[in-house]
Amino acid sequence: MGLSERLHAIGRPLIEEQLRHPTVAGIARGDLDERVFRAWLEQDYLYLLDYIRVFARLAWQAPQEHLADLVDLAHSTLHDELDLHRSLAGEFQADLDGAVKGPECAAYTSWLLESAADYGDGLAALYPCMWGYSTLGQELAEHAPADPRYRRWIEVYADPGFAELTRRCAQMLDEAGPAPERAEELFLQGMRHEIAFWDVPR
Repeated sequence: MGLSERLHAIGRPLIEEQLRHPTVAGIARGDLDERVFRAWLEQDYLYLLDYIRVFARLAWQAPQEHLADLVDLAHSTLHDELDLHRSLAGEFQADLDGAVKGPECAAYTSWLLESAADYGDGLAALYPCMWGYSTLGQELAEHAPADPRYRRWIEVYADPGFAELTRRCAQMLDEAGPAPERAEELFLQGMRHEIAFWDVPR
């Protein structure tokens, strides 16, 4: 079993925990309180700005065969994901430009940026977000909600193109070959950050 496959196995229970989370369950049903999604959307927008910086920091260290892929990941985040957030912001009256990081967002992004000081560590730390959202998107798309706003959010992460970027990220992680114990530690810590991030709206 390769490293990424091992991470999928140990991360699956944490995916199930996310699926049961009230925020995710509300998106899945299409009846999540708009105020909750608005608060989450603002925090996730700030998170993604730093996620792009993580890709950029890793690209600076990357072997030549990974460079284009990391640039593609940064480009996809900058355009596809942030464009989605900007589009939804108007429908939920979110203030993306005026948003301030809450403690969960600040803790997660600072941890990611610090982890990216090492190439293998950085890939292991960011992988929970890529793999988690791709997995959630595919599962939620099986019974997409009627609300077009929440359905559009799900469709972005269920898209085959996003799944392909996730597979390439897994391949790069396997090729980077970080120490398995260290990679598992970072991956699980990232998954815990992911779960905590769904608690952002209160």
